Amino acid sequence: MQLLKLIHLFKKQTVLVIGDAMVDQFVWGKVKRISPEAPVPVIEITKETAALGGAANVANNITDLGGKTFIISVIGKDTAGNSVIKMFSEKKINSDYLICDSNRPTIVKTRIIAISQQVVRVDKEIKGFFEHSIESRIIENIEKLAPLVNAVIISDYGKGVITPKVLKKIIYQAKKYHIPVTVDPKIEHFKKYKKVTLMTPNETEALEGMNVKSIKIDEDIAALGRKILKTLNSDSVLITRGEKGMTLIQSNNRIVNIPTRAKEVYDVTGAGDTVISAITLALAAKADFVSAAEIANFAAGIVVGKLGTTTTNLQELEKTIKDFYKK
Repeated sequence: MQLLKLIHLFKKQTVLVIGDAMVDQFVWGKVKRISPEAPVPVIEITKETAALGGAANVANNITDLGGKTFIISVIGKDTAGNSVIKMFSEKKINSDYLICDSNRPTIVKTRIIAISQQVVRVDKEIKGFFEHSIESRIIENIEKLAPLVNAVIISDYGKGVITPKVLKKIIYQAKKYHIPVTVDPKIEHFKKYKKVTLMTPNETEALEGMNVKSIKIDEDIAALGRKILKTLNSDSVLITRGEKGMTLIQSNNRIVNIPTRAKEVYDVTGAGDTVISAITLALAAKADFVSAAEIANFAAGIVVGKLGTTTTNLQELEKTIKDFYKK
């Protein structure tokens, strides 16, 4: 089967991830009463966990899917930054190109979960572009690593790593070495990702990024995709649509609707990271866009069935694909 052959090639791929690394912290607890101080639940904490988030979770996904990864990002000189480096070490992810900035904290997103549901999220971050010296180091690292990889992922959370100069350098290096460059976009930067190989916005990001109010039928999503490709002069766009699955629009005007493979949806946290990771590994392995999108769809269907920031691996992905085609 073609899809299985492709995922078995993931182990031979090296992917460069560039973007905003962060820590996803989870506080798990039980709710037994309402606070007497305000009409809010009192959560009794039972455990606390931490996971790689943002661009760091993309690198984590690449590794769990069998690929090798380099990551270029910025962390703070703090406990959370040390936690990122430690988690990278445990997962055997190269952290040599992480840049430490003493002026900015490592981004931490804390999610409080009770009764298997997210109650509230608290973000610790400082947004905005980094100093010129930090930007220059990011660009230097891109130049060093581009010749060593099979694909590049831009994991843009709008926290400051992806500047216009950085974006221009990424696109230039990817074209120079004839490797695919994919983007998990930020709405504010949407129209700046020109000449990329593939973008993976969700429906809301696609609509807001192109200043379109709404879509009503499948023909509207196809028209939206064509508008994105024309605006960005890009090869393809994969619009993720929740329970409606995904729609792939290519520059040759081929449009493919892929129904969701998720059996149950518990948590969509990190699902976008899984999509961009799986589809990029597939493209690095020389998959066509449709096959790559199908693989990403299967991978996303696995992770949304889990709670919290999580990943899937080659074994799970292979089993899921085999089980589906046995039907």
